[in-house]
Amino acid sequence: MGNLGQILVDGQGRTVYLFEKDKGGTSACTGACAAVWPPVTTPAKPNAGTGADAAKLGTTKRPDGSTQITYSGHPVYFYAPDGTTPGSTKGQALDQFGAAWYVLSASGNRIQSTGGGY
Repeated sequence: MGNLGQILVDGQGRTVYLFEKDKGGTSACTGACAAVWPPVTTPAKPNAGTGADAAKLGTTKRPDGSTQITYSGHPVYFYAPDGTTPGSTKGQALDQFGAAWYVLSASGNRIQSTGGGY
């Protein structure tokens, strides 16, 4: 999608990101960070959509007790300025809250090219 190739999105087509500061599958984004980069949470076991690998899906507990979705071991987030626009990648390669943020590929790796989104 866009100039980043195939990217990982949620069921509504919203882009998900990884945070380079996260370690060991644990989120390092709370408080003000989570307001700008809302964690992708779920009340149940996540399901893989077309192009995603179900074996790479998982969850981790957040400090507030909610369950955040992980993909290939990375906790995943939305970027608030993307809004609900499917495929928007305005957060790609931004350095905020102490580390860089990247769109994920279906293989579970960060996409390093810059986007600019729609």
